[in-house]
Amino acid sequence: MKRAISISLGSPSRDKCVEITLLGQKVQLERRGTNGDEAKARELYRTLDGTVDAFGVGGIDLYVYLPWKNYPLYGALKLVQDVRKTPIVDGSTLRSVLESRVVRFMESRIGATIQPKKVFLIEAIARRAMMNAFLEAGYDCVFGDLMSALKIPIPIRRLGTMNFLARILLPIVGRMPISFIYSTGESQEVVVPKYEKYYKEATVIAGDWLYIKKHMPEDMEGKVIVTNTTTPADVEFMRQHGIRYLVTSTPVFEGRSFGTNATEAALTAAAGKGRALTPSEMKALVDELKLESALQELR
Repeated sequence: MKRAISISLGSPSRDKCVEITLLGQKVQLERRGTNGDEAKARELYRTLDGTVDAFGVGGIDLYVYLPWKNYPLYGALKLVQDVRKTPIVDGSTLRSVLESRVVRFMESRIGATIQPKKVFLIEAIARRAMMNAFLEAGYDCVFGDLMSALKIPIPIRRLGTMNFLARILLPIVGRMPISFIYSTGESQEVVVPKYEKYYKEATVIAGDWLYIKKHMPEDMEGKVIVTNTTTPADVEFMRQHGIRYLVTSTPVFEGRSFGTNATEAALTAAAGKGRALTPSEMKALVDELKLESALQELR
C-alpha cells in the first residue's frame, strides 16, 4: 500500500486517516496536525523522510505562485529543509487545476440561484486560478488579502491593484513568521467576526475555509461557500450559521474534503514517479480519474 501524509501546522482535531484507491493503487492518506509546533513539524518531516511515498505541506504554501515569479515563504521552506527522499507537494499544482473549474461546476448546478453575482474571495493571491475563474464568469469580486494576511481592513477590487501590491509586499511577507501569515494550532478554532460588510454584500464567500471561518459573522443566511478543506464539524458549523450551499473543489473521502496538499500527496504517491507531478501531468491525471468538485445543500 502506498502512503501519503499531510503534516499540518493546524490543530490535531482536524486529523483524519483514510484508505482510498487511485490508479489501481491502494493509498493510505493521513492528515497529521502539530498544533502550530514548527519544530515538531520539521522533526516529523525529517524522521518520516523515505518511509512514506509523498508528503503534503499543510497549513501553509511553500511559495506564492504567480505568473511572473514564485515568491518563497521562507518559514515554510525551513520546515521541509531536511527532506531528502520523499516528494513534497503543497497542493498548488492540484489547486490550480481544480479551482480553475470550480466556478463552472458551481454555475452548472446552482448558477440560477446566485444573485447578485458577487464574491468575497478571502485570499486571491494564493488562489489565482479561482480568482480568474470568478472574473471570467462575470462576478463582481472583492479580494480580502490585506484583511486576511496582514490584518489591514482595506478591500482590493481590481486585478491590477492586486498585482501591484503583490510585487511590493510578497518579498516582505515571505520573510514574516508563519504564525503571522497563517492561523496555526488552536487559533484556527477561534472565531472573531470582522469585515462583516464584505461578507454581507457578497452572495458567495470563497477561499481557504479557516480564513473564511475566522472572521465570519453569525448570520450567513443563504450564502454559498466555495472552499476545499472541510470536516463534518465544519459542515455543521456552516449549517448553524445559515449557509445554504457548500461547494468544495476537492473530492470528499469518507465525509471529509481534504486539503489540496493532502489530495495532491495521495495522487503523487499513486503515480509512483518518486517526484511531484508537473502541471500537465496533474491535469491529465485529474481528467483520467474524473475528479471534480462537490456540492452540498445545507438548508
